Parts: sequence; C-alpha cells; structure tokens
Amino acid sequence: MMSMMPSRLRTSNTTTLHAERKRSRRAGVASMLTTTIEWYDYYLYGLVSGLVFASTFFPEASATVGTMQAFAIFGVGFVARPVGAAVFGYIGDRIGRKKALIWSTLCMGVPTIAVAFVPGYEQIGPGGALILTVLRLVQGIGLGGQWAGAVLVSMESGPRERRGFLASLVQVGSPLGLILANLALVLTIALTSIETFRAWAWRVPFVLSAVLVALTFYIRRRVEETPEFSDSVAAHKRPSNPVVAVLRHHWRRVLLAALVRTSEMAPFYIFTTFVVTYCKNVLQMPDNVALTAVLIGSLVSLGTIPLFGFVSDRIGRKRTYIAGAALTAVWSLAYFPLLDSAVPALIVLAVVVSLIPHDIQYGPQAAFIAESFPADVRYSGTALGSQLASIISGGPAPIIATALAAAFGPTAVGWYLVACAVVGGAAAAVLRTAPDPLPTSSPPATAIARSGQPS
Repeated sequence: MMSMMPSRLRTSNTTTLHAERKRSRRAGVASMLTTTIEWYDYYLYGLVSGLVFASTFFPEASATVGTMQAFAIFGVGFVARPVGAAVFGYIGDRIGRKKALIWSTLCMGVPTIAVAFVPGYEQIGPGGALILTVLRLVQGIGLGGQWAGAVLVSMESGPRERRGFLASLVQVGSPLGLILANLALVLTIALTSIETFRAWAWRVPFVLSAVLVALTFYIRRRVEETPEFSDSVAAHKRPSNPVVAVLRHHWRRVLLAALVRTSEMAPFYIFTTFVVTYCKNVLQMPDNVALTAVLIGSLVSLGTIPLFGFVSDRIGRKRTYIAGAALTAVWSLAYFPLLDSAVPALIVLAVVVSLIPHDIQYGPQAAFIAESFPADVRYSGTALGSQLASIISGGPAPIIATALAAAFGPTAVGWYLVACAVVGGAAAAVLRTAPDPLPTSSPPATAIARSGQPS
C-alpha cells in the first residue's frame, strides 16, 4: 500500500501540471487573439487617419494642417486611455480580470464599427470631426483597460519562470493586428482604386470589424479567471478601491512604468503611423510603399517579440529592455536618411530594422511592467502606468513629428526619438520588481522557480 503512494503523488502532480499548462496555453492564445482584434481596430484608424481623414473631414485646411488635425483626433483616444485604465483597473482588481476584459471589448469594438458610418465634411461640415472625436474617446477608454487585462490573464495563468514569454504572446497581437489592418487597406485599394478608396471604400474595413468584435466577445467569455486573482480573493487582499491604493502607495512605480514606455511607444508610432503620411506628403511616394514596408516589418515582429520575451526569462527584463532602448537611439538617426533616399527598398529596410529594437523592448515589456506591482493592485497599476504613457509619448508623437519635420526637417524627428530612448532606458534602469506576499496556486516546483526570476 505504501509503495503505491509515490506513484499516486506523481500522478497527481502530473495531472496538476498538465492542467496548469493547458490553462496557460488557452489563456495565452486567447489573449493573443483578442489583442490582435483590438489592435486591428486601433491601427486601422491610425493608418486611415494619415491617408484619408485630412481630406475627408478637414478639406479646407492645407495638407500639413489637415494631417495634424486628423492626428489630433487620433491623439484624443490616447488621452482617454488613462480613464479606461482607472475604470477597468478597478473592475479587474475588484471583480475579476475576465469581466474587465469582456466589458472592455464592447467599449472598444462598437465605436470602431460606428466610424464607418460617420458623414464627411461635405455632408455635415465640422460635425463629422466632432462625432469622430467622441468615438475616439470611447474607443480609447476601452483600449485603456484591455491591454493590462490581456497581459494578466496570460501571465498569471502560467508558471512565473515563463512570465516574460507568456506575456509577450499578448504583445504579438500588436503586429498581427497591424498586419490585418494593412492587408485590409491594401486589398481594399487593390479591389477598387486609390480614388475610390479615398472617396468611400476606406469605410469597408471598419464595417468588417463587426465580425472580429463578435469573435473577440466569444473568445473572451471562454477565458478562465486567473489563479492569482482567485488567491487575492481567498486571502481577502483586495483593497476597497485599488485605483486609490495604487496611486497612494505605488505612484512612483506608476510613473516609472509610463516613462519606461517612452522609448518604445513614441518611436513605434513614428515608425508605423507617421511614416505613412511622411512618404505620401513629403516624399510623394505611392501609398502602398509605406504600407508594404510596415507589413513586412510586422511579419518579422511575429517572431522577434516572443523571442525577446523568452530572452528576458533567461537574462532578465531590465537588461533586455535597456539594450532595446539603446539600439532604438542609434537607429533613429539612420532612419530618416534612409527614407529620404526615396528608394523603395531602402524605405522597407528602414522600417523593418526599426521594429527590431522596438521588439527587444516590447517583448519583455508586459511582464516587466506587470511584475512591478503586487497582485492585489496589479491590474490598476499596470493599466494606469502603461496608459499614462499614451499621454506622455504615444498620442503626441505623430503630432510632434509632423511639426518638427515641417519646421526643422526630419533630422529633428530623429533626435526627438533619441531623447525618448534615453528617457525610457533610464526609467527601466530604476524600475524594480514588487514583492508579492500573496500565496500561489501553482505547483511546488513552479513556486520554487519564482523566487529566482530576474528583474
């Protein structure tokens, strides 16, 4: 009888590990797919802003002013993100990660579909831009809570020694969404014409997002609640107001999390959104040149993002992140000279290579930020820190780049990106992993490995 005990114990441990791995895979894939759909919606708006919205909603303005006005509406969504971070952070830490994800889906998806039906300037004058602004506000609120929830569902559902890789699966949704958005635009232009696209066909990809929103809602309902949130409920570790608690006790971590994203977020929107407008208005290149370059770069990112998430599990988040920030600074000075060559192959090279230093940061970034907050306020802290960066660096980046390029030339934009890289790298050097007093639902072998996770 006694000889059977170790066998039964091994069987029990094997079953537990198998269940954990299955839960981890399901959570990782679901988070990746849902963020793919969310980012498809978001990038679609950003790309169409540079190609169409200036002439559709601001036809009386010059090309430069109209573009800046279109990007200003794009930036409104970034301003709304911290509001969404606070709202869904509260829900995620008090009610559950899963419910916060489901509700943020509708908040993000419905306004995206509605963009397809906004009348242009010729129909209702400036009213169209006003409606677009309101939709961007609501969309920004949804996205403000979505990213943190997806990260935690993936990261908290698996072993701690694989958190960098698991959280990076959420980040893979970004290039996937960008690929889908680019493909939707390229195919729409190919099946119609550039004139038809600018007249009305740009609305088609927004209509098609209705199918993606429905799929998102279905997938998110099948995601299980994370073990760490369940532990916080069982241990009565949930503060009455997690948003207030994280700002009172961890405000430095919130600020550092926002500054960490400066070296990733601002360059990314220059490399993938501003470049479309720059190639069109300044270099007078066909629209599909920049779109194709971004598409190729995104395909590369499908591999590099999880690769560097995996690397961060081996050598540490901080070391990996700072290396990416340093390489971003170096490449930023080479980026615009390559674009200004007006040679399509060199434009593709500039865009594709620019995304690799970004991915060195973006891969470990999700786990790096989330691990800096204890589990009882992790959703609120991760959401607020990551989305505060939207105001500091994300939303203003295309506007600042447009103004700098018009006033001082593209070299000034390169130095602006160098400054962003320095700020992000310095913040990464200071940010620390938070101690987590909560118990864990993981098997003993996993729990032992957690104590050795590098920061």
